[in-house]
Amino acid sequence: MVKMFDVAGRSLLRVFKGHVGPVHVTKFMPDNLHIVSGSDDKSVKLWDIPREDELISYSEHQDYVKTAAVSKASKDIVISGSYDHTIKLYDIRTPTSILTVDHGDPVENVLMFPGGGIFLSAGGNTIKVWDALAGGKLLTQISNHHKTITTMCFGSNYRRLLSGSLDRHVKIYDISTYQVVHTLDYPAPILSMGVAGDDSLIAVGMADGLLSIQHRKPDESTAVVKRKKKAVYGYAIKGKTYVPAKGDHVIEHKRKEQLAKYDKYFKRFEHTKALDSALDIRVRMKTPEVTVSVLQELIRRGGIKAALAGRDDKSLSTLLKFLQKNLSNPKYMVTIIDVSNMVLDIYSQHIGQSSVIDDLFIQLKEIVDQEASYMKLLLEVMGTMDTVFAASTKVNF
Repeated sequence: MVKMFDVAGRSLLRVFKGHVGPVHVTKFMPDNLHIVSGSDDKSVKLWDIPREDELISYSEHQDYVKTAAVSKASKDIVISGSYDHTIKLYDIRTPTSILTVDHGDPVENVLMFPGGGIFLSAGGNTIKVWDALAGGKLLTQISNHHKTITTMCFGSNYRRLLSGSLDRHVKIYDISTYQVVHTLDYPAPILSMGVAGDDSLIAVGMADGLLSIQHRKPDESTAVVKRKKKAVYGYAIKGKTYVPAKGDHVIEHKRKEQLAKYDKYFKRFEHTKALDSALDIRVRMKTPEVTVSVLQELIRRGGIKAALAGRDDKSLSTLLKFLQKNLSNPKYMVTIIDVSNMVLDIYSQHIGQSSVIDDLFIQLKEIVDQEASYMKLLLEVMGTMDTVFAASTKVNF
């Protein structure tokens, strides 16, 4: 089933019934009067929006249809990609597909350039570029990811190509050379991605349920620099050396208290930034009690899990090293153990993806085992001492 909503009023406008499996992709045709959809029932369907009718259905794929794209140059051209490794190109004026190419892996995503003559497919860890006008000729292929590529999109007015993968990276390519010009790292496998038309922000959906929205930093070369005007004083400050008389009533000027960074973030309810500032090397090394206090405040506010989640390898390793170092301190042990359990719950599914993080978790486990053995030994010693004290008391009596 495909449903169409009014974004402004959030009201349901149309319901298109015909698919018998989950629908994974829908696209508006260039005339905005038709919709194309692809489903797990292995079909690609074209719908008429005003009449709410199915116009044509293609059932040529042998496996799930996961992706589709439409041509901006023609209102009749559609491509679809399937887990049967094929990409099919349709002219909706004909009852069958007019071109089929084999990607070689289950196809996760397809894109078409505005001209309609060239399209791209992503499957496995490879992106392939095809020339539709040359009968599906393979122009080039790109393999810069280590795991399956799940999503692609254009940026910078079709001068850049972005790809996201289960390897937690977004690669940005120059379309003229298909060379990587930049890489973005994320804390979890990437499933979907979108870029604003003016490249001002990028939104990325991840396998752990998090949505990352990053704003692009303004270009320093075009930024307007405001010059500070030089202050001009036409008066002199008097009374700085004045000594009040014995009967004078003195009012002292109290300077405004300067809050620490984490306190400022707490006032703005930015819990992740508060924890980051508390894990700064100058704070966690010189005053670990401050970092522990911030953790306790996050627990009290109920924001500890949100502050711990979504961290990259660098910030997560900093946190784990702090937990390792202070776990054996009796003053912090209860809080450190609680936070360690939460970190394990949040990042247990990421174990095996980074050797550095895996080693830190193993070291943390060894420290916990060592502390447990110390406590067991201490309890045995206390039991022996209680027996000795009890025996000596009976003898003296």
